Amino acid sequence: MSENTQSPRKPRVAVVFGGRSSEHAISVVTAGAVLSAIDRDKYDVLPIGITTDGRWALTADAPERMAITDRKLPDVSDLAESGRGGVVLPVDPSSREAVLTEPGQVPEALGEVDVVFPVLHGPYGEDGTLQGLLELSGIPYVGAGVLASAVGQDKEYMKRVFVSFGLPVGPYEVIRPREWEQNPAAARKKIVEFAAEHGWPLFVKPARGGSSMGITKVDDLSGLDEAVEEARRHDPKILVESLLRGREIECGVLEFEDGPRASVPAEIPPVTDHDFYDFEAKYIDSASGIVPAPIGDEATAEVQRLAVAAYEAVSCEGLVRADFFLTEDGDFVINEINTMPGFTPISMYPRMWQESGVSYPELVDRLVQAALTRSTGLR
Repeated sequence: MSENTQSPRKPRVAVVFGGRSSEHAISVVTAGAVLSAIDRDKYDVLPIGITTDGRWALTADAPERMAITDRKLPDVSDLAESGRGGVVLPVDPSSREAVLTEPGQVPEALGEVDVVFPVLHGPYGEDGTLQGLLELSGIPYVGAGVLASAVGQDKEYMKRVFVSFGLPVGPYEVIRPREWEQNPAAARKKIVEFAAEHGWPLFVKPARGGSSMGITKVDDLSGLDEAVEEARRHDPKILVESLLRGREIECGVLEFEDGPRASVPAEIPPVTDHDFYDFEAKYIDSASGIVPAPIGDEATAEVQRLAVAAYEAVSCEGLVRADFFLTEDGDFVINEINTMPGFTPISMYPRMWQESGVSYPELVDRLVQAALTRSTGLR
């Protein structure tokens, strides 16, 4: 009797990227780095790009085409396989079969998906929406669940959670959509009163955004309306923050078998060619952070403690990058967390873990393995 020597099927990882948010291009760059690092001997990979208008497309597995080249940002539409239809994941937990649909054609099965690695940033991907779809589908996924993703995306409610857990946050004010639309004079007065209490300059930003998009540093009242409208291009709810004088410190958190651990921290030094650490400084001009941050052992231990505390406060899973200010008084103030931080080759999160002894390929593998061992459902 012949012996069956067929090897078991490798887990299939769907790397989902792109999306409808203003961070579309950065998500593509992140996906390129993940596709380059993932162990092809260990996993089958299915790259799925979401176009800026929300279509799910089967894309080329071509990391070399996903980088920022000559200041040109990549786009899923340039990677989607020409003439192919849309990719559909099941909303039936009894099936994990991804299907390619084309008008007038019999749907084409793409095979079962064992885990999704969602490297989307911003709304419609990092904010709990995609996570909710994957929960309905019963497909495990990398990163935070629905609630933690939603809280981690909304800077107002993120700060409210931090305060409830005793974490230090800086002064801020929220302008909701109806406030600005129905009575802009009253909303403007609210911001001016905030500035009178905390001083100029102010930072006006989308409440639910990332990669420093839509943020304006406002030095006085004359630039306020323009800054508000710029932020509202990305999100109708805006956040106004006072300037915190101090050093920008970041710290990564990663889930291990015994619980979350913090990386060595990094410092983002002041940028000389930009008003602040904006999108172009981060991704176009590749302003580089200092890893590890030269802040001493005591401050390092404290920021690591606070990073893990923020991770736990929001009920995160898998990974988080926590961003802080180290004030002139020597105190840490948490600015925000990112539940799916940038994963590009120059991003701070992988650099901090590289310095902490976890290489980029090991980081990707650990996140996929953690997702495979977790079940969907209430998390």
